[in-house]
Amino acid sequence: MGPSAAVAACRNAVRADLRDLVGTDSPLVLVAASGGADSLALLDATCFVAPRMGIGVGAVTVDHGLQPGSAERARLVAAHAAGAGAAPISVVHVEVDGRGGPEAAARRARYDALDAAARAAGADAVLLAHTRDDQAETVLLGLARGSGARSLSGMAAATGIYRRPLLSLPRSTLAEAADVCGLRPWDDPHNRDPAYSRARVRHHVLPVLEDELGPGVAAALARTADLLRDDADALDEWAEREALHLVDEADGQVRVDAVGVSGLPRAVRTRVLRRAALRAGTPASDLTAGHVRALDAFVVGDSRRMTLDLPGSRRARRVGGRLLVAPG
Repeated sequence: MGPSAAVAACRNAVRADLRDLVGTDSPLVLVAASGGADSLALLDATCFVAPRMGIGVGAVTVDHGLQPGSAERARLVAAHAAGAGAAPISVVHVEVDGRGGPEAAARRARYDALDAAARAAGADAVLLAHTRDDQAETVLLGLARGSGARSLSGMAAATGIYRRPLLSLPRSTLAEAADVCGLRPWDDPHNRDPAYSRARVRHHVLPVLEDELGPGVAAALARTADLLRDDADALDEWAEREALHLVDEADGQVRVDAVGVSGLPRAVRTRVLRRAALRAGTPASDLTAGHVRALDAFVVGDSRRMTLDLPGSRRARRVGGRLLVAPG
């Protein structure tokens, strides 16, 4: 007998995702394994599929140190990875500083650790076990924050070295695959803690939407993310082309051809202006949609202000047909 439908779905998704690495020089992928059902299902699927494709499989587990016994759980995850045939295996203990809130701080520490593990191992890719349900939650969180198309497009299937081969599969499929394989996942209590916004969306908001609107809401939100990502990618590419001849740098300041930019559609124009502010040294984490709207007002001539202060001690001003952004 072959594998169950759930196990086959996981293996097929991983196989399709890794196909481009076949035939490259000693390819190696790392699986980010937390010990939950999703990541264990991904780990087992990858350890089955990748070696048959000539691809090495390692694993990395990150101990955030936020709960009693977390170090022991990380050790058990590493032991499971070794039993599945993964090598090399890294157990990384991190400190979560709390800046930007607990969720953002933990995420930042985790990705820093994964980046370092990938560099140390010389990995071609790091596989993450995000599911279609995670995608739906991300879209809802972006919608609640009033984010734009880029945020509402959710998580990409691939970003840099990071890949999400199971992003099209529902969480239930991964749970079933883990169960069929006899895995013993750890249920992180933080995933049910209402102090975390994602936990509230997962256990309260999405179930209500499913009850009131019918099944399939998570799948519909994930499809919406795919469509918006296509739109956002196209607009970003357009803005990048326009910025090549409308934005330059001289005398320590970034200069924008305000006349040329003003003739662009607003969705493209604001992207060009955001790029200009970032090029001038404004921190991306601090540059808000409000700042970009204010820059846009300078360009289209609706603002009477002479200057605009931006994060990172940068200042924008309109001089004739140019918008200048420089250190304040």
